[in-house]
Amino acid sequence: MPPRPAPAPAPRRALVASSVGNFIEWYEFGVYGFFATVIAANFFTPDGASELEGLVKTYASFGLAFFFRPIGAAVFGRVGDRIGRRPTLILVLLLMTGATTLIGLLPTYATVGAAAPWLLTLLRVLQGLSAGGEFGGAVSLMTEFAPPGRRGLYGAWQSFTVALGLLAGAGAAAVLATALSERALHDWGWRVPFLLTLPLGLAALWLRLRLEETPAFRAAPPVARAAETAGRGEVARAVVLGAGRIMGWAAAGYTFLVVLPSYLQSTLDASFRQALIATVVANLGFALSILPAGLLSDRIGRRPVMLTGAALVAVLAFPLLNLVQDPGSSALVQGVAVFVAGALVGLMAGPGPAMLAEMFPTRVRCTGLGLAYALSNAVFSGCAGLVITEAIKRTGDADIPAYYVTVTCAVSLLALLTLRGGHHRGALRETTGTPPVPGTPRTPKETSCG
Repeated sequence: MPPRPAPAPAPRRALVASSVGNFIEWYEFGVYGFFATVIAANFFTPDGASELEGLVKTYASFGLAFFFRPIGAAVFGRVGDRIGRRPTLILVLLLMTGATTLIGLLPTYATVGAAAPWLLTLLRVLQGLSAGGEFGGAVSLMTEFAPPGRRGLYGAWQSFTVALGLLAGAGAAAVLATALSERALHDWGWRVPFLLTLPLGLAALWLRLRLEETPAFRAAPPVARAAETAGRGEVARAVVLGAGRIMGWAAAGYTFLVVLPSYLQSTLDASFRQALIATVVANLGFALSILPAGLLSDRIGRRPVMLTGAALVAVLAFPLLNLVQDPGSSALVQGVAVFVAGALVGLMAGPGPAMLAEMFPTRVRCTGLGLAYALSNAVFSGCAGLVITEAIKRTGDADIPAYYVTVTCAVSLLALLTLRGGHHRGALRETTGTPPVPGTPRTPKETSCG
């Protein structure tokens, strides 16, 4: 009988299990964004309503799910900090898989009337709750298992699977748009990507059931109630600062990578296929820059890499968007423009997860980094489609997306300037206290949020 293969080392297994669940989450969110115009027609556009009005309502439902992310981050983050990272990731995966599969089975407005958008919105809320817990648990697991000097690269896998999920969602939408007639796509084809979540979720569940708990969580002593109460203000300040540091990533990421198809269709009269191709190219640029950015941040620090990304997006947003808008631009030039836009977002997204993990001590890491990410995404990602679509509707200004990402990245620049340069060289924080000297080992009395 041949010997059984040795199991994958714990860090690699943790990376795969965390990545698969995160892939499913962002695959679904991408599918919803890419099929926004189809969903609007099926759920939010009764006879007599305008297409733009239906799209605004669709993005309102999209944004509402994001506002439940902070609640999910707080609830599941508490579970992750008290009971463990592993049970949290199993719970949120079950919730996300169930809610997404049910979206693929929902009756439309033509079948059940006004109940259809309410049922869809309820499932979006459940997805928002699960997504809020997913990020904190997955990034905590990845960074706490990371070998020394590789935390940026390990954390970057969270963002990389965002790109893979969005690409898979765009790919599924593109295949269906090519293989099916427009009528078949609107009638039933849009359901297929949502139903595919079920087998993906079962595979991810099998991986997560085999996970071990992180060494950092097992070794961390329980926090006394008095110390926990005293540290809440410090953690709250770190949450707000962390949200500010990644708001440009959140806003630019959703504008360039998810909202782009609907913007191209509703504002620039592009076809569904053209919009999806542009989005795939943008997401390719995003995917290709993430892991190198995370690896570079392990060598030179999170601060210079993220500052460069935010500054370049703020400076180039208008020129890149104008190239896409210009009817005289060739397809190659427009493709390069959206590719570069995606790649610049990757400079922020690569080091971002590790940067957040380094801001919080072990016993509040799931909750703290999850809340920072969820709050920033609720305001600046979830609202991106709604704000951009409504602003264009009211003003007629096609440059609204560029204004949006420029302002948010400028604010992120200010927040990132407060980031100290040596955090990437030391161990993760264990408790609150006085910040250590960069590059030296951290003991419980030497650590803090910030």
